[in-house]
Amino acid sequence: MDDQPSNRALPNPGVPVLPLINWGGLRTLYVKEVRRFFKVQLQTIWAPAITTLLFLVIFTVALGRSGRNVLGIPFADFIAPGLIMMGMMQNAFANASFSLLVGKIQGTIVDYLMPPLSTGELLASMIAAAMTRAVLVGVAVWLAMLLWPGVHVVPRHLWAVAWFGVMGAALLAFLGILTSLWAEKFDHAAAVTNFVVQPLSLLSGTFYSVDNLHGVFHAISHANPFFYVISGFRYGFLGVADSPIAFGAAMLLAVNAALALLCYRLLASGWRLKA
Repeated sequence: MDDQPSNRALPNPGVPVLPLINWGGLRTLYVKEVRRFFKVQLQTIWAPAITTLLFLVIFTVALGRSGRNVLGIPFADFIAPGLIMMGMMQNAFANASFSLLVGKIQGTIVDYLMPPLSTGELLASMIAAAMTRAVLVGVAVWLAMLLWPGVHVVPRHLWAVAWFGVMGAALLAFLGILTSLWAEKFDHAAAVTNFVVQPLSLLSGTFYSVDNLHGVFHAISHANPFFYVISGFRYGFLGVADSPIAFGAAMLLAVNAALALLCYRLLASGWRLKA
């Protein structure tokens, strides 16, 4: 046997040997987060889809049968894309706001902090899992609406459907991460859902055109980022919108970039995670 030492240089003790991105760890955490909500898919996917369909049934029966049009579009067709996007956003928030919070409450937060994952990898895994749940809910609702009589949800601009769908899901996923960092109990997360997410969702123009609003209410609606998500996503299906599409697309990218940076810095600092 050759007793000569190897020419390959070994890293000094304490020097990390993982590659630039720990793809294995990132994938493992992502799969873990997806499996967590998929094990109870009746509650996390199908129940939200049914709830969203009930909104469609109620509003089309109450208002759609009178032949009402919005932006020149039949009312049922007008609200359908917004309902799909609203369901996606709410479930992205619910998924992202759960993991870290339950870890803090149950004392298992160390399972997220100790593995050899960087802050960026940890954040990317949880955001990707939340967006996966949002997409699954959106697809489930869309498939059901395809079979619903009197509703037409065939995409016209796939790029808009994809862009605003991704941006909307990411927006609520980042808000969910911020909520899970700030909250100390489930009541705190529920308060954000009830007093922030739900009002912004319902006042986003899902059920009406903001062009019908005047004065301060019109200005407030245009300050709501949820409005640009709904309007852009609706444009992808109907080809009409009540907001500037290019401006909305760029604004959502900027907002998500700012939220991503904020989430990264808070996670890296261990705010409300490390005693």
